[in-house]
Order: sequence, then structure tokens, then C-alpha cells
Amino acid sequence: MDALISAVDAHAVLGIAAVATGMVLTPGPNMIYLISRSITQGRRAGLLSLTGVAMGFVVYLTAVTAGITAVFAVVPPLYTAIKLAGAAYLLWLAWQAVKPGGAAVFAPRHLPPDPPRRLVTMGFLTCLLNPKIAVMYVSLLPQFVVPARGHVATQSLVLGLTQIVIAVTVNGLIAMSAGSIASFLAGRPGWLRFQRYAMGTVLAGLALHIASDRAKAVAT
Repeated sequence: MDALISAVDAHAVLGIAAVATGMVLTPGPNMIYLISRSITQGRRAGLLSLTGVAMGFVVYLTAVTAGITAVFAVVPPLYTAIKLAGAAYLLWLAWQAVKPGGAAVFAPRHLPPDPPRRLVTMGFLTCLLNPKIAVMYVSLLPQFVVPARGHVATQSLVLGLTQIVIAVTVNGLIAMSAGSIASFLAGRPGWLRFQRYAMGTVLAGLALHIASDRAKAVAT
């Protein structure tokens, strides 16, 4: 465990934690599915769906740890392109959070009851096909890996586990309290606006930070 921790720069862990927190708190396919499932079928169904979502995270983490980031070292322009795509996607998420007329995530669509196996499967597929998660692992996470420190796979593993812990914890809390949150927010539109603008600001700031780092790298 000490070897894992020492292989990763503390600033990188904090950076990926900030990105993961901003993204998990911004409504997307995973959150909408978990909230809809929890409200329409109960907390147990929400947590079973979350199990499938966590399995999807592990698939992405396995691919990154297996060496997908090594391609970026061989083809630097590809890394730059994906990096810019990640920053652009964060800006798009920021706009989705603050744009007028956005749908409230705690006003979920109706879902028919599903058996446990299907709940897990649907959670897994929702995560696997979620563009937010693809961008996180393919574009954003590699930016926090420092090749000069060596142990690139280990760094990717630790950073990915950091994202998974944050995402599963936050989504689990949301799934457990979705009904109560929906009731609380039903008559408090001001809270919804605050959440939207706060998350939009965080995501926009992260996107600009990524673009700024790239500009510095090119200048040097």
C-alpha cells in the first residue's frame, strides 16, 4: 500500500479528486439512472444498480492500467487532441448545468420494476456507455500521470481508484436519499439553481485550468 501511495504525486491525487467530484455532482446518465431507479423502485434497487455502475468503472480502470496511456507517449499529438477534447467536454457539461430550461435531475423518468440481475446489468451498461466516464479515463485521468515518476500503470491504478471511491460514495449517498432530496427540492427551486451554477463554475474552472496547462507546456 505504501508503494502505491508513494508512486503518485499528492497534487495529482487531489487534482483527480477535484475533477471526479465535479463530474459526479453534475447530472449525467449514471446519476439520472440511479435516481430514477431509487425513486421508482426503492433504495435496494438503486444500490444494486450502483453495483453495476461500479463494475463499469472497473472496466475503464483495467483498460487504463493495462497501458492505454502508453499510446499517448508514442503519439503526443493524439494526447493533445484528447486532452483538448476533455477540456471541451467539461465546458459542455458546465453549459448543461447552467443553461436555461435544463431538466431537473430529481424529476426522474418512470422506470418499470426490474429483477436484481437486470438492475446490475443496466447499471453496468449505463456506466460503460456513459461519455462522461469515457472522457474521464481516456482524456482527463492521463493528465495527472507523471511519466517522470515511473510506474505509470501504478499511478493510473491509484488515480482511477480515487475516482471510483468518490463516484461510488457520492452516487451511493444520492441513491439512498433520492426520495428525500426530491421532496426537499420540489418546493425550493433556489437550491436547484445554486447547485447548477456551483457545479457549472467548478467544471468551467477545471476546463480552463486544463487548457492553461497545455498552453504553458507548449510555450516551454
